[in-house]
Amino acid sequence: MTFYPEFQPSRLREIVWNMWDPIGLADGNGRYGADCADEYDSYLLQVVSQLCNGRSRDEVAAYLVDIATEHIGLGDADPNAAAATANAISNYLTSLPDGPKAVR
Repeated sequence: MTFYPEFQPSRLREIVWNMWDPIGLADGNGRYGADCADEYDSYLLQVVSQLCNGRSRDEVAAYLVDIATEHIGLGDADPNAAAATANAISNYLTSLPDGPKAVR
């Protein structure tokens, strides 16, 4: 059974809206409308789960690229944005007192 740290969903949203936002809903400053605030939440929860289950940052970044290209259906995805997002979420989770101790 995997233990998940107590995290703030708003912090995860802040990361994703500033770094990943593959369909471009934010205004360029990471601000988004209330009607789309939860647009990427299911992907974020999957990222948290993957990191807490020992997946590497590179694997998580690949997951985000796959989501953008295959699930969302974009022809192209920014691998640098996916990597930065995976790193930022990993760093956030490992900074939590009950977070995973190390993520490769």
